[in-house]
Amino acid sequence: MMLKQLAVGDRAKVLGFSEGGGAYRRKLLALGLTPGAELSVTRVAPMGDPVEIRVRGFALSLRKDEADALTVEKL
Repeated sequence: MMLKQLAVGDRAKVLGFSEGGGAYRRKLLALGLTPGAELSVTRVAPMGDPVEIRVRGFALSLRKDEADALTVEKL
């Protein structure tokens, strides 16, 4: 499941990254979105871009392209 498929209030665990997102992958890893990290979706803009998540105690906004690079498992 991709991060963009989650709704506000959903919780998920990071499984990994989609193929081909090298630059986004490094950025997301640096922001703490490592495999196994738990997150919750706190806000989604009306057009679905950006998505605000809460991970490791801080809020993080991701653009649609960045959210597409993240594979998650819904908890």
